[in-house]
Amino acid sequence: MSATPKATPDRQKALATRAIHGGETRPRAGHAITTPIFQTATFVFRDTAELVAHMNHEVSREEYGRYGNPTQRIAEDKCAALEGAEAGLAFSSGMAAITTALFTILRQGQHVLLTDDCYRRTRQFCTSVLGRFGIESSVVPIDDYAAIEAAIRPETRVLISESPTNPYLRVVDLERIADIARRHGLVSIIDSTFATPINQQPLKYGIDLVLHSATKYLSGHNDVLGGVILGSEDMIDSIRACQGVLGGILDAHAAYLLIRGLKTLPVRVEHQNRSAQRIAEMLAGHPRVARVYYCGLPDHPGHAIAARQMSGFGGVVSFEVSGDLAETSRVVDGVRIFQIAPSLGGVESLIEQPALMSFFELSSEERLAIGIKDNLVRLSVGLEDTDDLIADLRAALD
Repeated sequence: MSATPKATPDRQKALATRAIHGGETRPRAGHAITTPIFQTATFVFRDTAELVAHMNHEVSREEYGRYGNPTQRIAEDKCAALEGAEAGLAFSSGMAAITTALFTILRQGQHVLLTDDCYRRTRQFCTSVLGRFGIESSVVPIDDYAAIEAAIRPETRVLISESPTNPYLRVVDLERIADIARRHGLVSIIDSTFATPINQQPLKYGIDLVLHSATKYLSGHNDVLGGVILGSEDMIDSIRACQGVLGGILDAHAAYLLIRGLKTLPVRVEHQNRSAQRIAEMLAGHPRVARVYYCGLPDHPGHAIAARQMSGFGGVVSFEVSGDLAETSRVVDGVRIFQIAPSLGGVESLIEQPALMSFFELSSEERLAIGIKDNLVRLSVGLEDTDDLIADLRAALD
């Protein structure tokens, strides 16, 4: 007879303890210290009675890989423990998470409201794809709460924002967003990828659903694609049913790697917070840097809000080089530790010129119209020695 699993640490425990033990029961299969990879597509039933009990929701267990996997469940529970959520649901990507959630919530004839600095693919999905299904969307300035409220219609159902944003680290007042949504009966969704649950927990401020691209900080090693959405058990259960139809699931091996990444999330984020702060301060005083965007700097427009609702300012720093597109490219090419690549949140430090990475297909004028300057550089600060990273950037700038 197997031993009764021990309860996982409660939400009163510190984040570091929850990161390691949250969501996991003891003993584990094979008495392993780590959660095993359940590399199976289907699950057997002992007899017909067990099958019927499962179908009647009398017992909780797995049936078929598209509806869940034990490794995936542990990853979801660990994310929920860190975020302070009742439940979580893992996906094959962050985009699979947000699109499935919106397909679950929205109906034909309804309306979505987005702030203008949301992830561009989320905006693209709402403005281009949902429109084909008779769902309209509007984009409003992230820091104009009067405009946000004025844009709400009787048919508005969802309010989506991001904080901090990409690439300018703009910060939304979570309490105000939650209050607006609550008063108008909207579902509020915050993309908290840049913040992570270590620096910010939007559910505490009344937000309904929190989204993370697990590809970034949660996994943390640039080797996993995944996404997670967290909130109340009822909302997550409804999204889970839609996921079973759409199929954007996280596979067992990716879930295992996500669990591994989550266990070191607090120490990684704390180092990246400190390192990014020092790098931002160095850049702010460099003569070849025109402007720095980091909400940990006192002159950042969102600093006061960030200081109130975040425990750290994150590992992404953006800045403008004093020069044109070509001069900025020479700075990017001049670094030796930072590597040119998209994405962020991993142990390796990355650098990119958004005009030539995410927005290459647009002309300089089109990019400028949406706020992407040719001389803009975005850094994802990894876990290398901070002094080495600063020296690397100084050499490239000098």
